[in-house]
Amino acid sequence: MPKKVYKILFASSEVVPFSKTGGLADVASALPKQLKQMGHDIRIVTPKYRAINDVKYRLREVIRLKEISVKLGDKTHHIAIKSAFIPDTKVQVYFIEYPKYYDRESLYVDPDTGTDYDDNDLRFFLFSKGILEIAKILSWKPDIIHCNDWQSGVVPLYLKTLFKDDPFFAATKTVLSIHNVGYQGNFPPEAVVNGGLPPKIFYPSAPVEFHGKFSFLKSGIKYADIVTTVSEKYAEEIQTTDEYGFGLASDLHDRTDDLYGILNGIDVDIWHPEKDDLIHQKFSKDDLEGKEANKKALLERCGLEYNPDVPLIGIISRLAAQKGFDLLEEILDDIAPLNMQMIVLGHGDKVYHDLFEAAMQKYPNKFSVHLNFNNQLAHQIEASSDFFLMPSRYEPCGLNQMYSFMYGTVPIVRSTGGLADTVKDVDENPQNGTGFTFEKYKSDKLLDVIQRAVNFYGGRKAFRALQARGMSQDFSWKRSALCYLDIYAKALEK
Repeated sequence: MPKKVYKILFASSEVVPFSKTGGLADVASALPKQLKQMGHDIRIVTPKYRAINDVKYRLREVIRLKEISVKLGDKTHHIAIKSAFIPDTKVQVYFIEYPKYYDRESLYVDPDTGTDYDDNDLRFFLFSKGILEIAKILSWKPDIIHCNDWQSGVVPLYLKTLFKDDPFFAATKTVLSIHNVGYQGNFPPEAVVNGGLPPKIFYPSAPVEFHGKFSFLKSGIKYADIVTTVSEKYAEEIQTTDEYGFGLASDLHDRTDDLYGILNGIDVDIWHPEKDDLIHQKFSKDDLEGKEANKKALLERCGLEYNPDVPLIGIISRLAAQKGFDLLEEILDDIAPLNMQMIVLGHGDKVYHDLFEAAMQKYPNKFSVHLNFNNQLAHQIEASSDFFLMPSRYEPCGLNQMYSFMYGTVPIVRSTGGLADTVKDVDENPQNGTGFTFEKYKSDKLLDVIQRAVNFYGGRKAFRALQARGMSQDFSWKRSALCYLDIYAKALEK
């Protein structure tokens, strides 16, 4: 029988509200909060970046963790640990403080060059080994160390090499969650020595070797007791083709018996139309008048005319080709004449900044574009839009389609990864469909699905039923957390 209460050490390179570049940060906050509420002893470890304000988040020194020696190769680093709690929770977070590596302008990328920091291997070797040293000094033996993405991918490798004879971790198992297999942490072969690992582990086709480089992510895939990713469909995709697996498909397929897809949840305390203080007017699925009031207010804010017969399409995204904007670029002049308006919020590649700015100038009554990130505006777009567009080339999980469902905003998506798991096409399944989907990654298919959605909006009764089905779904973290508890039990049985 599995334990009723687990000790879980959750390793993440970013955690909301302290640090964030993507969806990992949301998961690293929401999942531990849910597991804590369910009675488990879960603690988070993350780097102490420059942007994390000690006063704002009430960080405190931990006396017995004030100076920890972490040996990497022939160098010894002295790290300090500060502690705080995720706001309004009892989830404890340990911050690894080492200014040489973490007191920087951004998390992974040098803003001066636009490329990854040259010493990211050293930064995250220190993070990964530091996690283990913290647990030992605290005398807190975790049942599970839950690693996330490449930045903590070498924790399982350390446990099965440098710490393999350490009785402290004899019963500890590891779970590696892959949030996006495209980010792998691949470094020159000398990274092995930098990480204090035995040189003999690196050779052609070794578990840690990937195209002549040392790979953090491949190491985690090979050495973790269980590997998870963030949707069932994405779990299939990444082990079947290198287009989705980014060269690691065969390695992932080798772990197929230990590879599970668990759909992320959303934080329904933050993303809920009945609780959301960031929107113009709260509303529920039983009373959608408030949603229309939000739409009016947002259109006024964005300088677009309100017309109840014209649907509003929202986009909130990183502006990159992976998100399908190369397709949108090809058909933007075909979309503009349709009976619709579009509001875009995001930032990313300059080519798409230029694309949307040009569209707004050319079609000022159709497009409103905001090339930044604004959390309040993101909530208002979700609450106000009739449709939400996500034409991604690939999408491991996706959260915005789930946020959209909560607010009665109908997703228009490409059927891939988590989008395929969460959105069912209403034309294919009129009774149970929840949105609009297309399969082939082609611009004409994207244009077709947008036209279908806009036409469907005209049948107001059917559209209201479609909204209600979406709003009735359960995407809370409780559902996902129960799946992770099952995974932890499987790991401990290995």
